[in-house]
Amino acid sequence: MLNNVILVGRLTADPEVIEYEEDKKVTTVILAVNRNYKNVDGVYDTDFIRCILWNSIASTTTEYCHVGDVIGVKGRLQSSRYEDEHKKIHFVTDVIAERVTFLSTNRSNKDEVNNEDSNNKKNKADK
Repeated sequence: MLNNVILVGRLTADPEVIEYEEDKKVTTVILAVNRNYKNVDGVYDTDFIRCILWNSIASTTTEYCHVGDVIGVKGRLQSSRYEDEHKKIHFVTDVIAERVTFLSTNRSNKDEVNNEDSNNKKNKADK
């Protein structure tokens, strides 16, 4: 049997770590993954896939990644089901990350901040 998933997509929000007792950490991220073909309107559809990251992977991803960053996730699918208050059964499939690779970051905001800081320092030096 084989249960292996590899995804490359953009983070839809900043990751946030939740800490449990016994030093367990978890974060849930949603990856926006474009399909590799266009729909009838000539637009690429996007899938939004929930990925669960545990412990050091969760901490590192939260520290270094932000909304819009492109990451790669290697992991496995995990299905679960639950019953809502109306006794309706729902099925959920998540990707449990075993490895995360940081592929690119959204540098435009950081560059703007760095340029503003440089300009402020230059203006102060000129005075």
